Amino acid sequence: MKNTFDKNKRVPPGKVGLALGSGSARGWAHIGVIKALAEAGIHVDYVAGASIGALVGAVYASGNINSLEEVVLQLDWKKIVYFFDVVFPKSGLIDGDKVADFIRGYVGEKNIEDLPLSFCAVSTDLATGKEIVIKEGDIIKAVRASISVPGIFTPFKKDDMTLVDGGLVNPVPVSAAREMGADFVIAVDLNHDIIGKKTIAPSHKNMNSDKEPVKTLPEKNKILNALNKRIRAIDIPTLTQISQWMRMEDPLPNIFEVLVTSINIMETQITATRLRSEPPDLLIQPKLGHLKFLEFNRAKEAILEGYNETKLSIDEYNHQPPA
Repeated sequence: MKNTFDKNKRVPPGKVGLALGSGSARGWAHIGVIKALAEAGIHVDYVAGASIGALVGAVYASGNINSLEEVVLQLDWKKIVYFFDVVFPKSGLIDGDKVADFIRGYVGEKNIEDLPLSFCAVSTDLATGKEIVIKEGDIIKAVRASISVPGIFTPFKKDDMTLVDGGLVNPVPVSAAREMGADFVIAVDLNHDIIGKKTIAPSHKNMNSDKEPVKTLPEKNKILNALNKRIRAIDIPTLTQISQWMRMEDPLPNIFEVLVTSINIMETQITATRLRSEPPDLLIQPKLGHLKFLEFNRAKEAILEGYNETKLSIDEYNHQPPA
């Protein structure tokens, strides 16, 4: 991929689009990316986001990215669990209303076309498998549709469509940014190094028992433990066997880990294919494959990696000869 930066001005030519990819908790890296781009004097004209990229992108387009950073840096496992309103056995484990309220706190009750920065959110039509790019209307609904990880969040109904996570069809929405009018696209891929990492956590004896989690459990296991308790508390006969499995000394991997790890593998393959056919002008790939789906409490680490990797990528491209 050739560098198209103007070496004298050190900024991309024409209109700049920012494609923020899917990646669950790794998505806080987008905040660091945005900070580094601003410091480099790169003005972004269009933002396209998929899944967590849509959430961060919407806040950025609303002008409140600094406020979001302050809050996510304070997240701990208890605050994270609060957002998970378990509604199993519907079409997802989590309803997502609390997440929508969280987003509303940073973007307000606005339509996409009223934002200071042009924005779109990518989602997937569950019936047809088609990519749905939402460029207008309620920004909360657009983001809620884009973050609907299948099996985790309940799908979102829009018009006659049932929408789920945009990462299923376009994990790093370079094409969406170009369609908005971008001449130069900066893309953030958060999934490039997750395959081969130890994404399924080892079992811990009594981790899923009715007792309170021991203090030595890492933050991620505390979150899983709390979610398992909520699921077991639902009084449905068909959950009896599941409840027994959760109490086994050596149970199967947690349902969240199975679902998300499977989706991660799929999205990694789709990302690689789409980036080959629709390459961005600048590709940023933070090294965060060790962060898991639920580790939103590791925001400081993710933001710093996004920031550092962006600075390195800009420097490398500025030192390459023009195309």
